[in-house]
Amino acid sequence: MSTFVGIVDYGMGNINSVDNALNYLGIDHHIVSHTQEIASCSHLIIPGVGAYHEAMSNLNRNNLCDAITKHTDAKKPLLGICLGMQILSDTGEEMGESMGLGFIPGKVQLLQLADKNLPIPHIGWNSLEFHRLHPILTGVKKHVDFYFVHSYFFNADNEQDVLATTEYGKKFPAIIARENIVGIQFHPEKSQDNGLLLIENFCEWDGQC
Repeated sequence: MSTFVGIVDYGMGNINSVDNALNYLGIDHHIVSHTQEIASCSHLIIPGVGAYHEAMSNLNRNNLCDAITKHTDAKKPLLGICLGMQILSDTGEEMGESMGLGFIPGKVQLLQLADKNLPIPHIGWNSLEFHRLHPILTGVKKHVDFYFVHSYFFNADNEQDVLATTEYGKKFPAIIARENIVGIQFHPEKSQDNGLLLIENFCEWDGQC
């Protein structure tokens, strides 16, 4: 399978940093915002910074949900980053309950912490605990930090969908994966060599586990 990566532009920011990472890695890619463009991609990346409700409104308004679903139904790899990970869920509670893409069962909820000295949003570097092997983790070192910026977390219904967790006042999913779909809560494009390796591994992945 020849690799042509599409970065989905749905008006939620963070496009440039992912674009820059793929340029640095020398990976053939394009920013896509129309259904026909998405259909031509071997891999899709949904980045995003902002609110769940607005993200889903933008996707629905631009008729992109069906195009993304057709991509995943064809068993082609999909990666969601930060907000792009969160909208892979069934629902999100930010700004009232909204329906997500429904690719990985779970709900996105406010990160409520018992330790009131820990600020929300969670901004900073945290290490991961890997729970199982996966092609996107090939060569990624353990016990290194990745860069997080978020106030909500993906509360996954099924433990087997959680590929890695992190801890910030509580333990929560940092990477989720099901079949040809992966979601990353942190920003791999801003997480130095290990983060770039995750992106490179995704772009070389055929969607099979």
